[in-house]
Amino acid sequence: MAGLVLADWAASALVLGLRLAPVFAFAPPFTLVPMPVFFRVLFALGLSIVLIGGHRDLALLSAENLPQLAEAAVHELALGLLIVLAFQVGFGALYIAGRTIDIQAGFGLAGLVDPATRSQVPLIGTLFAYAAAAVFFGFDGHVALLRFLSASLDAIPLGTWVLPHSIARISAFMALMSLSAFGVAGATILALFLSDVSIALLSRTVPQMNVLVLGFQVKTILLLLVLPLSFGAAGALIVRFAAVLLEALPRLI
Repeated sequence: MAGLVLADWAASALVLGLRLAPVFAFAPPFTLVPMPVFFRVLFALGLSIVLIGGHRDLALLSAENLPQLAEAAVHELALGLLIVLAFQVGFGALYIAGRTIDIQAGFGLAGLVDPATRSQVPLIGTLFAYAAAAVFFGFDGHVALLRFLSASLDAIPLGTWVLPHSIARISAFMALMSLSAFGVAGATILALFLSDVSIALLSRTVPQMNVLVLGFQVKTILLLLVLPLSFGAAGALIVRFAAVLLEALPRLI
């Protein structure tokens, strides 16, 4: 009997790991931390063991019922991927906002290779993403995420989650994250837009002027001046961005 209970407990912990492992393996800001995916997955499995042990009233899955285990595994993996999608949408909006600034400032052809993800990322978008990650960890966002994952086990027992029939909540979440991200980058985008308008008017007044060369120089200097001020002014917006992302997770699932 004790062996069967231990087997059910282990099977339930492994199935719960399918909900947690994608979050720590593929969701920013955890992917921005230079740590091998293997160790992040091990952390997720250890956390699933702790959560199963802490929820004593949780109905365990039967290790002998393989069809039930397979169905529960699919549901848990889908739920974990939905949480990953929420973080990817949020930080992806920051990358898009940064890419917009890159194109405006003439850095559209430039790119960075992120050593953590080994992928090419936009220059300014990387600054925004790492700033949001620093705020996320600095204001205990990871602790709030752990509380959410623990509470989700009470609200959604193992293998009971179903995909929402409507994508309205997902669409509203994407719109909210996009507005928040462009709110962070809005001051810099506006300053570069006004510089484009000024250079265009100046080119009509002085046709002999090389607008292309002047535009690169002016907008590069302007970006170096405005971007630090924009970061300082947008600190509260970045905090709000991380808070909105965490607050939207319960409504999203």
